[in-house]
Amino acid sequence: MNIEGLRYARAVSATKSFSAAARAYGVTQPALSNGIARLERELGVTLFERSPRGVTPTPDGARILPMIDQALDALDSVVAEAHRLAHPTADTIRMGVSPLIGADLVARAFDAARNLARPRDLVLREADLTHLRDDLRAGELDIVLVPAVQAMPTFRRRVISREPVVVIDPAGSRTESPVELHAAADAAYILVPDSCGLTTFTTELFRSHDLALRTYPGEASNYRVLDEWARMGVGAALLPQSKTTPEHGGSRPLVRAGAPVEIAYEAVWDNGTPLAADLEHFVATLAQYADEGMGD
Repeated sequence: MNIEGLRYARAVSATKSFSAAARAYGVTQPALSNGIARLERELGVTLFERSPRGVTPTPDGARILPMIDQALDALDSVVAEAHRLAHPTADTIRMGVSPLIGADLVARAFDAARNLARPRDLVLREADLTHLRDDLRAGELDIVLVPAVQAMPTFRRRVISREPVVVIDPAGSRTESPVELHAAADAAYILVPDSCGLTTFTTELFRSHDLALRTYPGEASNYRVLDEWARMGVGAALLPQSKTTPEHGGSRPLVRAGAPVEIAYEAVWDNGTPLAADLEHFVATLAQYADEGMGD
């Protein structure tokens, strides 16, 4: 079975787009489509269907695509361990972080690096998403911690943390009770340049639930200004709970059908580097810390 076809299928599943998956792999869309078609012929099932709403898995694809993920993860682990054994690695992990990544998660990362079989030091760099992704592709960073808002299908990815999202809308009710997503759509939202991923998250949240996103005609420079402007009454804002100013009040938990709306953060790294096996353990430890925290 062609492994590249399996990777193409995973990329389409992650991006929900044949064209985006092809761009991520640096191949033409016909080449990627042909690779998936060959895979489907080998498997005897159709994995995806296209519609005006985009690319979605077929019922057969919904069963098989998670198995493809597991198979590729296992294969990547074998390759990573072989690289680790064949090539000595540096004593440091160069880690990029988005401005939305909180100090608690960074502290857990230092802990995880120190607890590797061969302890490592972390060298941190904070930057916007575009620079972090470019530096990861260029090999100038070993791993990045970013909001899970845009797939990088040629890289390994794992969600390591989630946190609730809140609405700041002083023009609305003064109650601190949760607000349903459909009710929150009545407000006009201030957005920021999508350097941290917050605008992508907000836009996709409304789009995926068939809700119109009304926007304030201006733009805040970053999430800190977004918080301040929303509390001044310029417009409403969606923010991760940890990025609000609690003493000012006016924040309400955002829910959908009573369940909290959350933003996810993920680790992204290149499985082709000598550090890959250590990064696997590093990320697994970060995810374990998050699971233990949610269980408290």
